[in-house]
Amino acid sequence: MVDDADMHIGLEAARAHLASQPFSVLLGARLVSFDADGARIELDTRPELLQQNGFLHGGVLAYAADNALTYAGGTVLGPAVLTGGMTIEYMRPADGPTLRATAWVVHAGSRRAVCACELETVAEDGSSRLCAVAQGTVFPV
Repeated sequence: MVDDADMHIGLEAARAHLASQPFSVLLGARLVSFDADGARIELDTRPELLQQNGFLHGGVLAYAADNALTYAGGTVLGPAVLTGGMTIEYMRPADGPTLRATAWVVHAGSRRAVCACELETVAEDGSSRLCAVAQGTVFPV
């Protein structure tokens, strides 16, 4: 049986967890926040992450949503979680120097959390544009 105190980790432990994921390291993802309000992941745009029209590839947005949703679910379910399913709606091309995925828990029970995520591009001046939204279910393992 897992003690409730062992269920939750702080920002630094969550960052170490993200840094242990080779794909996240490859993309240059950063866990900016991880607390009771949810999770935020950012990554910088670079040529290798673009599609043929010069926008961030949809797979990069899906990655960011998936990980942000899972980390958000982990804030209530503990660190041993996986995405059970996810949907994403692309609303406009992602074209900014930074991609930000912010996720939060919509509903949580003992065996799953339903989470939502907004994906924005952030310009040099700090302004942001919403480019996609996602929803997912997170399960403990």
